Formats: sequence, C-alpha cells, structure tokens
Amino acid sequence: QVHLVESGGGLVQAGGSLRLSCAASGRTFSRYAMGWFRQAPGKERELVAAIRWSADIYYADSVKGRFTISRDNAKNTMYLQMNSLKFEDTAVYYCAADPYAKSWPYEYDYWGQGTQVTVSS
Repeated sequence: QVHLVESGGGLVQAGGSLRLSCAASGRTFSRYAMGWFRQAPGKERELVAAIRWSADIYYADSVKGRFTISRDNAKNTMYLQMNSLKFEDTAVYYCAADPYAKSWPYEYDYWGQGTQVTVSS
C-alpha cells in the first residue's frame, strides 16, 4: 500500500507560478513510477506529467515548456513546478504512483486526494 499526499495548490493569477508536492510512503520510492494528473470541472482526468525512475519524463503537449516534474528520492517526494500558468490550467491536481511501472506513463495503482489549483484570468 502506498499513501500519497499532495500539497501546494492555491489561487494564482495568470502568468504566475505554483509548486505542487506529493509526499509518498514506502521504502522503495526511488523505484516508483509517478505521475501528475488533473481534472477540471466537466472534463475527463488527463495526464499532465510523469516520471519513471529519474531519467524517463513525459509531459502533455499542453504543459511542455511551462511545467517541470522532478523527484527527491531522499524525501520520498515528487514535485510539479508550474510556471506561466493559464486559466485553462485550473483543475484539481492528483499525484499517482505505480511501484512496478507496469504501464508507464498512463496507468497507476495509487492516488492522492488531490489539490485544487485555480488560475484567475
């Protein structure tokens, strides 16, 4: 069982920045495939960014060049640095983990509770 807790969401003006964090339980965090998803009202959940081990990284086209995913294995924490935020980035952001990286970057076994990001235009 992997427990995930997101933090760092909030209200920001368009053009601003936020950094999301995802703290994970488990002794083998460095091996987890991790991802950030988001879901806006009335829309399906979408994959935003993902990281497998430390070298494999995926970004959705909509966030390339603006968002950066990273991880600190010593702290069992994953981050999503979001710059140049747009109104359409408004959503609940979820982190997800797969200890075995079975179907990276799209499928995960464990999910956090989500953190709200609201970008005002």
